[in-house]
Formats: sequence, structure tokens, C-alpha cells
Amino acid sequence: MTTPHLPPGFASDVAAARPLHVLAAAGFPAWLDAQPEATRAWLQAQQFQAAPGSHALLPGADGLAGAVIGIGDPLDPYSYAHAPMALPEGEWTPADALAAEHAAALQLGWGLGAYRYGRYRTGGRVPARLALPSLDALQTHLLEACVRVRDLVNTPTQDMGPEQLEAQVRALAQAYGAGFESIVGDELLARNFPAIHAVGRASHRAPRLLRLDFGDAAHPHLVLVGKGVCFDTGGLDIKPADGMRNMKKDMGGAAHAIALAGLLMASGLPLRLTLLVPAVENAIGPDAYRPGEVIATRKGVSVEIDNTDAEGRIVLCDALALAGELSPALILDFATLTGAARIALGPDLPALFANDDALAGDWLAAGERMRDPLWRMPLWRPYLRYLTSNIADLANAGSRMAGAVTAALYLERFVPEGTPWAHLDVYAWNDSARPGRPAGGEALGLRAAFEMLRARYG
Repeated sequence: MTTPHLPPGFASDVAAARPLHVLAAAGFPAWLDAQPEATRAWLQAQQFQAAPGSHALLPGADGLAGAVIGIGDPLDPYSYAHAPMALPEGEWTPADALAAEHAAALQLGWGLGAYRYGRYRTGGRVPARLALPSLDALQTHLLEACVRVRDLVNTPTQDMGPEQLEAQVRALAQAYGAGFESIVGDELLARNFPAIHAVGRASHRAPRLLRLDFGDAAHPHLVLVGKGVCFDTGGLDIKPADGMRNMKKDMGGAAHAIALAGLLMASGLPLRLTLLVPAVENAIGPDAYRPGEVIATRKGVSVEIDNTDAEGRIVLCDALALAGELSPALILDFATLTGAARIALGPDLPALFANDDALAGDWLAAGERMRDPLWRMPLWRPYLRYLTSNIADLANAGSRMAGAVTAALYLERFVPEGTPWAHLDVYAWNDSARPGRPAGGEALGLRAAFEMLRARYG
């Protein structure tokens, strides 16, 4: 798919739509006082007070006169995300004019709330549809990017292995007239990507490095890197069943990088863009890489394998080395890298690491503006001692201490000094369903990344 299938939550006929009153709790009493006595009595009998996430239907002569939804922060898309599945099927339109930024949040939140992954099953509740005088193009692009992440992550590995991930990037390149290259199998060794090859060589599905290039060479050069481990058994350091169950999502970093690349190309930001995705399956087989082996890397740094389940940083290091060779203005990488980040920050807050304070500050500020939060973690370089090897330049793991920090420090070793770089350790998943956040794949920090880049380069 080049353009994600948007949720069926929008309609174009405003005139035929029922009125939807969008209210915060603070404004509800004044609104209620202005309503007919029958409406006031109806809502008071239900003790409705427009609390965030609530809704009430309004009776009318034909059975249904409209509805009210309660929201919290009007700039937060998720304030509106309960509405598509809470309201009856049909078309709805805001009863009163909304501020432009509130209408934009409503549009995005409605789409996020209407999303369901339906590739393998049919049926289920049809969401209510939102009719607006016009759809905001930027919000549509943002929704497409979020849906792309969700769809890619939700697709099981049988249909989203390295070759299918390649097809996704190839189709995206074709859609925007971008350059595309795939380096597959033993060609990785010939082209000096030995670490990517080492991780992926045990699978019957050949490892590969995907590359997309787009834009004017005169513009600032951005390189996006995404971890594309399409399934992670843990390798010979095999995961337990519970830990392996959702490892189709271990290409969530690649999904974020691919979606951001599509968003940037669609938006027309004046950037020269390179997307790099090392796509592998960390499988178990006769040729699986082993604990204790020393592998080569593109940068010439030798790495002792302490744990084959710390494979994401292995494939990323070759891609980051190539990214640095391109002398870009900025490198951003996305990866479902460590459980330690989830232990520290939980599932909703991606862990941000950066070697540049201004870059980190810009991304954090953009997250606040977009209501797409992330949290900065330290590149505490004394912890490099946890990656000491007695026989190689570096170990890929070695301690249970500060696991997210040591993973980021490992990656930093492959970024040229002086090149601004940020790494987002992202969960890419909702463990359970909430309004606008269905269980399964999720885009986190993506809208913030785009806003940061738009503020910098737009």
C-alpha cells in the first residue's frame, strides 16, 4: 500500500449531518442554561456534565436531535477520539464553529478513534462519520502517517517480512518519484554491511538494507533510520513465549521512519531526505549468530555478541554508519530497542536520546505542542563501561543496569562526532484498548518529530 486506507470516519455532506455539540466541562453550565427546558431536564436527569470522554444523545421529534460530547484539552486529538464509536452510525457535524486549531484536533482525533485493523476479519461496528466544511490537508497527512504505522505493525510477520517491508518502501518511493535501492543477502557482505547480514543470515528470508532518496540536493539533508526486525525470536538467546508473542512489532521503528518519510514527502518540506531501513528476521537456525562471536561492522568497530537478543542495535549500527558517511545535517533513528525504556517510562512515553541539546529541546517542545509526548533520557557516557569487551572493541550488551542508556550509547558510537543525532526508543504498541488507541500497533512521537522538523525547516 502506498497510501494507507484511511478509517471510514468521514463524510462530505454537512447539510445532512446531525448537530454535534463539542463542550468542555467548564463551558457546559453556560451552554446548558441556553438550551430549551426539555433538553436541560433530559441532561440533568442523566447527571451529564460534559466530563472528558463522555457523550449524551439529545432527543428530538424524529427520535434524535443531536448529541453532546465532553472533551478535555481541546488541542489534544485524543480528547475527541471516543466520539466515532460512542455515537450512533451516521453523519455528524459540529453544531457551532470551532477555532481552527480545535477543528484540526477534532479531525485527527476522529480519524484515530475510527481506526480498526481489518485485514483478516470483517464485520464489527461501523464508526460514526464526521462531516466538516473542509478537511485540513495537514491533518489528513498526519492521520495517514499514524495509520501507516498501525497497519505495518499490526500485520503479522507472515505478510510483513523483510521482502514485504521492501515492497512497502519501494511503493512509497514510486509514489513520490524517489530513488530506491535494496541490498539483499550476501550482497550485504560485498557492500560492507556485515552486521546486518550477521543478524539476518539464519532466516530463510534474506536480510536487506532498504534505501530511499528524495529531494533537492541544495536542501538540508535529513537521514531517517528505522529498526526493521520483522520478527525477533531473540536468536539463540531465545525469548520466552510471553516475550516473543508480539514480536511482529519489532519493526515498529522502521514503521515510524517509513511513515515519517511519507509524511515529509507529502508535505513538501524543503529537505533532502534519505531513509535507511535494515530489514531482517532474527531467527534460529544452523547459521544463527552466536553468543561470544565477534562480528565486523561497517564502521570497522568489532563487536562481541554478549546477547543475541540485543540484535536491533547490531543492524542499526551499520545503517547509522552509512548515515554518517552521507554527512547529513541531521540523523534521526527510531527503534523498538529496549524493554528497559518501557520499565522506566511505560508504554506511552518514548525515550529520547540526543547528542545535541537544541535538537532534544526542539523535539520535546514539539511534543508538547502536538500533545504527542516523549521524555529525554541521558547519554551518560560513564555507562560505556557496561559495554566493555575483553576481545573486541565493544560488546553489544553486558549488564542489566541502565539498559536503555547503554543501548543508546552503543548506537552513538557509530554516529560521527559533530553530527546532530537523536534516537527514539519507542514501544509502538498499545497493550490494551482505549478511545483512539486500539490494542495493537501505535505511532508514538511521530507527530512530534514532524512538527519539530517543520519548525526547523518549514
